Amino acid sequence: MDLGDVVFIDSDTDDEMKNSRVLKNDVLLNITGASIGRSAVYKQLCAANVNQHVCIVRPVEGYSADFIQQNLASSRGQKLIDSSQAGGAREGLNFQQVSQISFQFPLFAEQVTVASAIAHLDHLITLHQRESPPTMNRRNTMFHHPKESELFSDYYGRWIRVYKEGAIRNVTLQKYRMTQAWIEKLVPHLKVCDMSRTAYQQLLNAYAECHERQTTMDFHHQLKGAILDAVDEGLVDRDPTRKAIIKGMTPRPKKPKFLNQFELHTLLSGMVLTPVVSWDWFILLVAKTGMRFSEALALTPLDFDFSHQSLSISKTWDYKGSGGFLPTKNRSSVRKIQIDWQTVIQFSELVKCLPDDQPLFINGPVFNSTVNDILRRHCVRAEIPTITIHGLRHTHASLLLFAGVSIASVARRLGHSSMTTTQKTYVHIIQELENQDIDLVMRSLSSLS
Repeated sequence: MDLGDVVFIDSDTDDEMKNSRVLKNDVLLNITGASIGRSAVYKQLCAANVNQHVCIVRPVEGYSADFIQQNLASSRGQKLIDSSQAGGAREGLNFQQVSQISFQFPLFAEQVTVASAIAHLDHLITLHQRESPPTMNRRNTMFHHPKESELFSDYYGRWIRVYKEGAIRNVTLQKYRMTQAWIEKLVPHLKVCDMSRTAYQQLLNAYAECHERQTTMDFHHQLKGAILDAVDEGLVDRDPTRKAIIKGMTPRPKKPKFLNQFELHTLLSGMVLTPVVSWDWFILLVAKTGMRFSEALALTPLDFDFSHQSLSISKTWDYKGSGGFLPTKNRSSVRKIQIDWQTVIQFSELVKCLPDDQPLFINGPVFNSTVNDILRRHCVRAEIPTITIHGLRHTHASLLLFAGVSIASVARRLGHSSMTTTQKTYVHIIQELENQDIDLVMRSLSSLS
């Protein structure tokens, strides 16, 4: 396992993220994004944590970690992972879906023997793939016999077409294409065969000159997948991404991401709620439900169940493309959100004469910046911190957590693929609530004397 690009945290953060600690022989399974389904066994002895993109599978006695990992990496394991996702798009798994993946296990001694044999075969195959038989050009790959002079930017473009197109959402695909554009800008003449550790570090350094460290880290991860495949194909002799140093500009001061309860009340009091659908109604609904921007745009009158005070989220709107309905971000995003009686009364009147299957808020092209500008003007008039539409989602979640709603319930309401996502996003609030819990515990204990 390559630990060259790990992010280090302090002991306090480790205590806050104790559920994400990794132990030796844990099986690590990637559960989000384009690399979903990739797995590895953690063989290190040093302390480590994972983020929300990785699920820890911890074998109990009688189960081999290597045998589990090889089952997950097998064609059957990948098919099980694929079938667990909405619409067949490799976007995300939650822990419940992972727990439903099952394999047959022989006796422990046999698991160890099988795992060892498969690992040995994998090693021999890798060595064979990296050799250059005299009767075959070592660069005869699936990329139509690339020449010695092939540019890295061209290779990366082909890699996107082969591995990413049709496997990830269009919005994610555009990020990979943006990475390719940066390669063409920063290293237009770099050849694949010249990709060394120094050349790769220089590419990262050039990108980091105008990007923050986290953005540079994302750039590194998108490049690394293609480069490791180039190593496996024999196009690059050694992994040039190993021990890469991630740099970046000093982060800009962060703007407020959410409002407190008083500020939100002030904002909503200034909404102009006419009998006609408007962006003020949109802002109100997002604030009261915590929906994503694209989910709220896709709402139709049929999605409201006024008798049960609920709202169905089953699709999104392609506002970044040519319009039209798209699947939700992941399977967990398909959900029902309970709404209060006041919202029920308001929207039952608002939508009663509208077409059942047409989006409420769509009347031509829609831009996120347009709605954010309307919200900004409301914030300025109300003399409260300026936030974005996505900030209303953070506000909604924050108020629920401060009200004592469980993390599991908040995660379901927001449509997060796992509670880990919610915990990481709102760790500052959770820490504040834990401090309040400590005060409560101390008061309770002191009353016993």
